[in-house]
Amino acid sequence: MNIIVSGGGTGGHIYPAITIIRTIQQKVPDARFLYVGTKRGLEADIIPKEGLPFTTVDIQGFERHLTADNILRAGRAMVGVAKATRIVHKFKPDVVIGTGGYVCGPILLAASLMHIPTLIQEQNVVPGITNKILSKFVTKIAAGTEEAMKHFPADKVVFTGNPIRSEVLSAQREQGAASFGLDPKKLTVLVSGGSRGARAINLAMIGVIKNAAAHPEVQFLHVTGKRGYEPVLKGLEEAGVDLTACPHILVKPYLYNMPQAMAMADLAIFRAGATGLAELTARGIPAILIPYPYAAENHQEHNARALEEAGAARMILDRELTPERLSSVLTELLSEPDKLQAMAKASRAMGRPQAASDIADLVLDIAKK
Repeated sequence: MNIIVSGGGTGGHIYPAITIIRTIQQKVPDARFLYVGTKRGLEADIIPKEGLPFTTVDIQGFERHLTADNILRAGRAMVGVAKATRIVHKFKPDVVIGTGGYVCGPILLAASLMHIPTLIQEQNVVPGITNKILSKFVTKIAAGTEEAMKHFPADKVVFTGNPIRSEVLSAQREQGAASFGLDPKKLTVLVSGGSRGARAINLAMIGVIKNAAAHPEVQFLHVTGKRGYEPVLKGLEEAGVDLTACPHILVKPYLYNMPQAMAMADLAIFRAGATGLAELTARGIPAILIPYPYAAENHQEHNARALEEAGAARMILDRELTPERLSSVLTELLSEPDKLQAMAKASRAMGRPQAASDIADLVLDIAKK
C-alpha cells in the first residue's frame, strides 16, 4: 500500500501526521509512505530525521488583501499544483492524507481529481481556509473536536479526536518527577507556550515565580522556549529570585521529554494549540489556557473556549494576562482540590486517547473502498 501524507508549517500539523504514519505502520507493516511538505516549513527538518521519504512543493499562503507579493505567490501556487500532480502520478498512492497547512492544498486536490481516496485531519474547533476548501473535494474528514463537525459536509465528517503520541499515555508520574529531580507527591504546575515559547506567558510567569519562591509546597516546571530563556532568567534575577535556592522551581528553555513532564502535572498553563490540548485531555490535566491571539481564524481562542465551557480549563485572554491575574487563578485552583479534581474529570472526558488508531482505521477503510 502506498500512502502520501502532507502537512506543514508548524509542529501542530507535522506531529499529528507522524503519529498517524506510525499507527498505520503498526497495522500495515509493509505500507510505503511519502511525505510532501515545503522547504520553508519545520517539516523539512523534522521529517527526514524521522527516516521518512520526503519531497517538497513550493507554495505559500496568501495575504488577506491584494498585494504584489500575492501575485508572485499565485504564480508559485500554479507551479506547485503542477508539481503536486506529478508527485501523485509518479508515487501512485492508494490514499492521501492531509493534516493541515497550505501545502496540503495542491496535493489533496490533485489526488481528488485523479479519483484517489483522500482524508483531511482537522485539529481545531474552527477549520482553516485550506481545509474548508478541501472538504468539498476529499473523501473523508477526521474532526479533532465535535464542535468542528458543523463546518464540514455531514456525509463526510467523522469525529475521531486528535492523534497523540503513544508515549504521552505511557509516561508515569514517578518516572517523570525523577527525570526532573522533583517530588512526585507535590502539586506540580507545568508551564509552556509551545515549542517556540510565548513572550506574554513568560513575562507573567516572572511575577508568579517571584511569589512561588517562598512556597515550596507547589512545584513549577516552566518551559520558556529557547528565545525566551535568557530574558526570563534576567527578569527573575531583577525580581530578586535565586533559582539555586528554589529546588521546587525549574526553568528550562526546551523539553525533549514533554510526555514525562505531563505525567507529573496536576495543572498546566498552556497556549491553546490543538495538539497540546489533545495531549492534556488524554491525560486529564486541567489547564489555564492563554490563547495565541494571532492564530489563523482566531482558532486558539475557540479551542480554549470549548474546554472552558466543558469545565476542563480556565481561559485568560492574552490582552488580559498579567502576573496578578495569573497568580489569582492559580491560587484559586491550587487551594481548592475539589475544583481541580472536577476539572481533571472534565478534561479526561474530552480526551480521545484512541484517536490515532481510529484515524488509521478510517484511512485504511477508504483506501480499500
